[in-house]
Amino acid sequence: MGLTYRGVSYSQNTESVETTVGQVGGKYRGQDWRFRNLKKAPVLQPSHNLTYRGVKYCNNPEAVATPSQTPLSVADRSRELILKQQRSAWKREKSMFNRLADQVGLDANSAEIYNPAW
Repeated sequence: MGLTYRGVSYSQNTESVETTVGQVGGKYRGQDWRFRNLKKAPVLQPSHNLTYRGVKYCNNPEAVATPSQTPLSVADRSRELILKQQRSAWKREKSMFNRLADQVGLDANSAEIYNPAW
């Protein structure tokens, strides 16, 4: 099928994914439904580093090779997650405090009092 966009003609690239019908998965509204399994894993599109108005971006960030980093240990990962959760809770509390300060009529300097050591 020939397509045209802003005077440029191109052809449609559709990929077909071959599947095999699996066992019956169950019934929904009186109809049997089945699992479908892929015969072959789909091929990811190659990534292209692009620039839009001077900002570089990539059309497929999952396929871009990232610099290898050593994986974090379980203790380090859990510490990171706990700190992230505490920071988000602190930001939420600070936002609520600032809104309350505005409603009550406190000046901007009074709202800055709420500042734990992060």
